[in-house]
Parts: sequence; structure tokens; C-alpha cells
Amino acid sequence: MLWRKLFERDGLVNNLLGAIGFYQPPGWITNPKFALWTLVLLTVWQFGSSMIIFLAGLKQIPQEYYEAASVDGASKTRQFFSITLPLLSPVILFTLVLQIITTFQAFTQAYIIGGGSGGVLNSTLFYTLHLYIQGWTYHEMGYASAMAWVLLIIIGVFTAIVFKSSDLWVSYGTGE
Repeated sequence: MLWRKLFERDGLVNNLLGAIGFYQPPGWITNPKFALWTLVLLTVWQFGSSMIIFLAGLKQIPQEYYEAASVDGASKTRQFFSITLPLLSPVILFTLVLQIITTFQAFTQAYIIGGGSGGVLNSTLFYTLHLYIQGWTYHEMGYASAMAWVLLIIIGVFTAIVFKSSDLWVSYGTGE
């Protein structure tokens, strides 16, 4: 409910915008033009866990590679594209797969912001929320189950595409 209170007409975000001079801040969750963008903002806000994974990946790159590249005269840009990016590519693959799965399963934010019904003019009616409504509101469990299987297949196809393409851009070698 905290997200909902942040973006209501008299919520924290609108109060802050009013304090800096916006006299009629928008209804973030009541206006269909802004409701989806509010969910995008909340999703970007939650990208911190992926940043921790990237930081762990960066810490695993041996400093000696950068020192050797500096001795050889490589610029910082060249070091990034020749050392950092190739050695970080398995972490990028892992994070990409996690984010694809998480994106297709987006439910909680849409449920809370949209009040469990898809919001104003169904502006936040994601597939997973529609699945939930079909199963638990209309008691169409067979239909909801079929939708869940379709979602599983779609996630599987996207994940398979990423894994198949990973041979082209993921480097597992350490360069030694």
C-alpha cells in the first residue's frame, strides 16, 4: 500500500512536486496516461538487486588485466570493451534472463496501483493480472490455467532465444 500512498493525488510525490512549483501535479494512478509510467518508474526503482549482481561481477575481474592493458597503452574505452565487457558478459546473461522472467511475471505493482482491477481504463492490466482476475475473481480456473501455460511457454521461448544467442556474445574464458 506504500506505493499507492506515494502516488495518490495528495501523496508524497505530488506534495514534493507542489513544493517546487507544480501547482497541478498529475494523478499518477488515476490518469491512464500516467498509470503505466508509474509502474515503469517503480520497476526501475527496484533494479538495485541487479546492480549488486553487476558489482559482484565487476569485483571478480582481476585488476592485473587492467594494469597490463595500461602498460600496453590501452585507453579506458578500449579496456572497457576488451576486458570489462567480455568478462562481465556471463553476469549480463544471468541478469538478462532474470529480468526477462521477472518482467513477464509483473503482477504485484499492477495489482496494488490498479486496485486489483487493471486501473483506470485497464491502463495497468498486465497479462498476469488478467490471469489472476480470471482465476480468482471469475473462478475460471481452467482458463487461468491455460493462460499460465501460455505464459510459461512465452517465457521459455524468450529465455531459449537469449541462451541460443549467448554463443555470439558471452565469453566464459578468463583470457589466461
